[in-house]
Amino acid sequence: MTSPIVRCPSIGCIVELMHSNKPLLAWVLEEQNNRFRVLTINRREMKLPAARLLPWSGPAASADLNREEIMERLRSHEERRVQLISEIDPAEIWNFSQGEVERASSEWFAGLLWNEPDIDQIAAMGRVLLEHKSHFKFTSPDFEVFPEEVVEKRLREQAIREEREKIAAVGQKFFQALWNARTKSLPAPKCEEEMVQKLRDVLFAGMVENSSDPDFSIWNSLKKGLPDTPHLALLLAQTWGIVPAHYNVQLLQEGYDWGDEWGAEYAEDIADLKEKFAQEEREPEATPFVSIDSASTRDIDDAFYITQLEDGTLRLQVALACPCLNWEFESRFDRAIRDRASSLYLPEGTSHMLPETLGLGLYSLLEGEARPALIADFLIKPTGEVMSMTPRHAWVRLASNTTYETVEAALEDGTAAKHFVLAAELGKALRDQRIAAGAVILQRPDPKIVLEGEGDDTRVSIVHHAETPKAQLLVSEFMILANSALGHWANERSIPLLYRTQDVTFPGDAVGIWEAPEETYRVVRHMAPTCLEVEPKRHATLAVTAYSPITSPLRRYVDLLNMSQVTTYLRNDAPDIDAERLLRMVPLIVARVEAVGRLQRYRPRYWKLVYFSQRKHEFFSSVVVDDGPLVTVALPQEQLYLRAPQRLFGEKIYPGQHFAIRLNKINPLLNEIRIVEALEE
Repeated sequence: MTSPIVRCPSIGCIVELMHSNKPLLAWVLEEQNNRFRVLTINRREMKLPAARLLPWSGPAASADLNREEIMERLRSHEERRVQLISEIDPAEIWNFSQGEVERASSEWFAGLLWNEPDIDQIAAMGRVLLEHKSHFKFTSPDFEVFPEEVVEKRLREQAIREEREKIAAVGQKFFQALWNARTKSLPAPKCEEEMVQKLRDVLFAGMVENSSDPDFSIWNSLKKGLPDTPHLALLLAQTWGIVPAHYNVQLLQEGYDWGDEWGAEYAEDIADLKEKFAQEEREPEATPFVSIDSASTRDIDDAFYITQLEDGTLRLQVALACPCLNWEFESRFDRAIRDRASSLYLPEGTSHMLPETLGLGLYSLLEGEARPALIADFLIKPTGEVMSMTPRHAWVRLASNTTYETVEAALEDGTAAKHFVLAAELGKALRDQRIAAGAVILQRPDPKIVLEGEGDDTRVSIVHHAETPKAQLLVSEFMILANSALGHWANERSIPLLYRTQDVTFPGDAVGIWEAPEETYRVVRHMAPTCLEVEPKRHATLAVTAYSPITSPLRRYVDLLNMSQVTTYLRNDAPDIDAERLLRMVPLIVARVEAVGRLQRYRPRYWKLVYFSQRKHEFFSSVVVDDGPLVTVALPQEQLYLRAPQRLFGEKIYPGQHFAIRLNKINPLLNEIRIVEALEE
């Protein structure tokens, strides 16, 4: 059979070429040295090399035809080729050829459908194969046939591209309408029902700002034409109504699941821990441990009991919750807890590190309930010098869960039980010991942010509860003591733990207890951030030479890990994790701890700025803490530092000077706030 393809096209031959990514029919007007001048079906003349011609030239006709006759011939062949394309099923052609050949010409493929195909049939087949890039790849003069796995992958990619194009077509217009609604106080536009979830996902991707998320690249294309406004995706989402006013977008950005619903995914892991808990349970020790916490606390992870021996020595037993029995590190459940890193205590509520059924229930040191615990058993001189510390793993049953307010009142009016009196005296002695060793202690108000209402109607207030210095002192000193002593004990036995370190040297006049805002600010400027390391080093602020966080295992992952290391050593003579493995874990743990720490710092400040934005005409008491070119003032009752130019405060400015200040130009989302007026008090 003679091929209908003209191998060497010349004047009067019909050819096809790619133009604007589509086959275009043309007539050869002139040919010289493999270069052609052609007249296209669009009546345009073009010059091109032979390499641009598609490999199905023909048919050839007389070179003497005029332009109208040429155009008539081109239209006739174009119409037939278009009609033939409708008869071709590319999937069927691929099924016939896949596995038979790796590559073949358009003429070969046309032969699968027609006997002795003519040039129009060959060209029509070529056009179809060119269009279906998911199944065929054109490498002139042949088409490569993709294997099945490649076709499936390319079809998936094609579907994604088509969906993105559809999202882009609808989304850009919809987002512009949302922005107009926000800036012009118009009702939010309606979105096509089938696009709601897709555009919602795009906005959430824009809020998270994760460059590896495909929806984020869609967001970047859709926001073109909109103002370059910070938090644009969040503002549009709020206008649409898919997130409320004051939505905590940072939870998304840091990858922290708020609330307790996340735990449902790990129901089997939780059930397994409960079953093993029941199997391990045994008779608790008789020691009448007590806990002291805030009235709202339910995740109780520490308690104590103190007695005085005949020789005056104090025996202090600190019991710590032990949620790590049968804990499987690197399990899916463990990784989820590690990513949470810590409980979050925000003005809008608390989100616990552990599922609440574990952290607030099974492992919490609740009054009257048998619970596993790590007990640090101290012998201490009344002056605060530690004589010995012996840890043990045991089960305990607390005699009481009490509060700071209850203990403080009893200590003040002289009705406190003997163990509370001893505890308060020991707490002060321990603090004195640390100050003698170089500790820096800052005593500042602890305002509570209270939210009332929801959404745009949320009102913020800042309140101060009655102080409980004696009760809080004894608890904080017992925790510092336990963290330090257990760190030393573990290090002496080469048990790998994580330590908080702070490598800084304070000047002599920084040591002690500081309360005045200007003094606390001066001292804080000497401090350095703490680090998480696998070797014990000095923690300068606390004035201890080893500090291994372990006293809050229900609330902090680092404490849970350290607790597991100590208790497994006590139970099995070997820790769960060796030093090399622990070192490899540190970077990820640090990253998550820092991420959750940012949440804990940022959100209360956000609500404080909302509080001030609702009181733009009020004055607030402040104290100058730095008289530099930009004066820094502290707002002691609100616990906030602000800066402003000297001209607002007058000529003579000094640390400790009091001013009443008024605030304006406040944007909580952007962390912006300005002092606009300052009157000396």
